[in-house]
This record gives sequence, C-alpha cells and structure tokens, in this order.
Amino acid sequence: MRDFDRPLKKRGREAAERIGERMASETLSNPLVICSPAVRTRETAEVVLASAKLQVEPRFDERIYEASLRELVEIVTEIPNDKEVAIMIGHNPGFEELLSFLTGEHRRMPTCALAKIRFEDVSWNEVRAGEGSLEWFTAPKELPDD
Repeated sequence: MRDFDRPLKKRGREAAERIGERMASETLSNPLVICSPAVRTRETAEVVLASAKLQVEPRFDERIYEASLRELVEIVTEIPNDKEVAIMIGHNPGFEELLSFLTGEHRRMPTCALAKIRFEDVSWNEVRAGEGSLEWFTAPKELPDD
C-alpha cells in the first residue's frame, strides 16, 4: 500500500479524538481547515473536527503531502485575510519545520500533535519567519485519559 493511501490506525483515531476534545476548549469561530488529501489526514480531520464539535468542511490541498517548508509557507500566505483562525493538518518533517520557521521554537511534533501559533497585527500574506508566537503545544500523550 502506498503511504498516501495508508489509513489511520486505532491508536491514531483515539489520539485524534483527544486532540479534538482539546480543541473544543478553544473559541474557534469559523476556522479555515486546510488538510493534506492523504487518507490518514482526511480521517484525522474528520475525527478531530467531530470531537471539537466544529462543523467545517476541510479544504484539501495536494501540496501539503510531502511538502517542503517553502510550500507550506506559501500555503499559509494564501490564507484569506478575512480568516482569523486557520487549522492545518499535515505531515512531518514539514510541519516541524513550519513551526520552527514561524515561531523560532524547535519542537518534535509526534503524530497528532497540536500547536497554537498567534500572529499579532500581521496579514496572512505577510507572514514571515519568527513573526508567530507559540501560545501552546500539546501531544496526545500529554492529555489526560478519559
């Protein structure tokens, strides 16, 4: 089976559910969700959004799968400026590199990790290196079991 077609495993579904529950504690009005079209990221998006009680249709962007940092930054700069909140669902190593680029913080992002990055007075199309601040970061293993 191609990596792109690999489904989410039971452990991945459970992690996505817990991350979605963590997201539910945030005030996320009308977020834009941009997701890799790979099977496991589609499934992750479905579980996370349902657990977060967000009724949003993800936008699938083929560039996210196996994306370089440059491609991910390009995707970020294309987010419409009327969107205050964007959620991106994708893959490593690109997302670790994106987190580091945007915030200057180097973190290992295990499967289904979630990072909240805030930008002050910056339009999406003007986002540059180090302009974001990492408000919080969590991985499924850090969350309490139900």
